[in-house]
Amino acid sequence: MLFKIGFALILLGVAALWIDRRAAHFIYDHVNARAHKFLDGITHYAKAGHWLAAAVLALVGTALARHFGARGADLELVITYSLAFIASLTLGSVVLHAIKLVLGRRRPRDDMEMGLYGFMPLAFNLEYNSFPSGHALTICCVAVIFTCVWPTLWPIWFAVAAILAVTRALLTAHFLSDVLIGAGIGLIAAREVLVLGFPSYAPGWF
Repeated sequence: MLFKIGFALILLGVAALWIDRRAAHFIYDHVNARAHKFLDGITHYAKAGHWLAAAVLALVGTALARHFGARGADLELVITYSLAFIASLTLGSVVLHAIKLVLGRRRPRDDMEMGLYGFMPLAFNLEYNSFPSGHALTICCVAVIFTCVWPTLWPIWFAVAAILAVTRALLTAHFLSDVLIGAGIGLIAAREVLVLGFPSYAPGWF
């Protein structure tokens, strides 16, 4: 199911390319300073570095716990899901950054502030890094892992992921298509890592 949802998000993202510019200008004109400050305050919860650091700390913590004699199923779960998240983020990021580098897209703010808009294919310029959204990819990977750990709370994890991903468009840090495609890649990457690499830890409906 996650593969189908992820693929559907990617298709929606491709379709959103037709309205991206108009939507970004509308958002830029209608999100006031107070809302912008609030959105800017929560959007960083989707940043890859924070979650990657948390996963590494979890692995280090469990290693130390084992060293001092701790045992139990919970330790195994922490290790497994931390590794699964790191692998998901790595796989998704490789795909995402390859797309960023090859297609090269200016961010919405470049259009608003300098009148510079569009893709720069094969420019291989790291500044053209709007497409797709890394934040959206990251928080979708987090939602998938959290769903494995606390499956009954899956609506909360995906709702939070959706909200944090959308903040990227509302802040005009990304176009809507950037967010949709980034989220789709994140869902597919996390799903494939779990189903293929950690099958006994992946829910059957994945």
